[in-house]
Amino acid sequence: MKSEVFIWGHHRRFNSYTEYIRKTFGGRVQKVVVDAGLTCPNRDGAQGTGGCTYCDNRAFNPSYCHPQEPLSRQIEKGIEFHRVRYRRASRFLVYFQPYSNTYAPVEILNRLYREALSCPGVEGLVIGTRPDCVDDEKLAFLSELACHHFIQVEYGIESCYNRTLQRINRGHDFETGCRMVEKTREKGIRTGAHFMFGLPGESRDVMLQEAEIISRMPLDSVKFHQLQIVRGTVMEQEYLANPAEFHQFGLDDYIDFIIRFLEKLSPSIVIERFAGEVPPPFLHHLSWDLIRYDEVLRRIEDEMERRETFQGKFYENRET
Repeated sequence: MKSEVFIWGHHRRFNSYTEYIRKTFGGRVQKVVVDAGLTCPNRDGAQGTGGCTYCDNRAFNPSYCHPQEPLSRQIEKGIEFHRVRYRRASRFLVYFQPYSNTYAPVEILNRLYREALSCPGVEGLVIGTRPDCVDDEKLAFLSELACHHFIQVEYGIESCYNRTLQRINRGHDFETGCRMVEKTREKGIRTGAHFMFGLPGESRDVMLQEAEIISRMPLDSVKFHQLQIVRGTVMEQEYLANPAEFHQFGLDDYIDFIIRFLEKLSPSIVIERFAGEVPPPFLHHLSWDLIRYDEVLRRIEDEMERRETFQGKFYENRET
């Protein structure tokens, strides 16, 4: 069935972000991560202190990304890095990833975003943030930018369950996430969200039920990550004290889970990632050895092919 074209317009068995970007821009566009030097209301006392219990931003910052350097220099170094890795890379999205990248006055955000957009080869912005760091003034500003540039806001929501969000010291509830996703989409801004599987207290069945909840949200795209226990975090101490509270996915188990999840997920939602990667020195333990994401993705797609299944196969509102 490899020749089958699915409703999202290509042969892959899920609604792929790579294909979505290729269709949007007519070719490959690479993300370049930058650190704008912003912080988080869950760290500076505005919403809480200490941050989320699982979080250490150093675990996913690229080596070329340093907040002490001007934004334009970070972008230049990131482009150089990607052109070595992907020789045909010529167009880029600047990804404001670490911390909360709308957590500043509009005047500062205007300077940061426009500096990034002015760099040669930059086609647009992807802005990672929290749903409690955006307001009507910022949405109006982002909507204006989105009239002329590719602008995507990615909200860290992590779980659909308030008991989990409270336990991981997230600092906002799920309803806040839903409201901001709706308001962002209403402003014509591309809207994404992050969710994490394996958070303490959530069983496999409870996590699978999130597919129906997420499908009701007006999201353009999602990223999924398996929980990885990072050294030195509060969650590491919680894990050491009570590992039975955590559903730690083995790779085969996760592949089965994510396929079953996809089968229940709306086919209109674009999938950016199925799993996260943390550099081994940051991890409490290696649950999947040293397998890189590209290999995880290949195995997921191979297994979907073997099962002859696809995203939205059991989505209750899909057209028959």
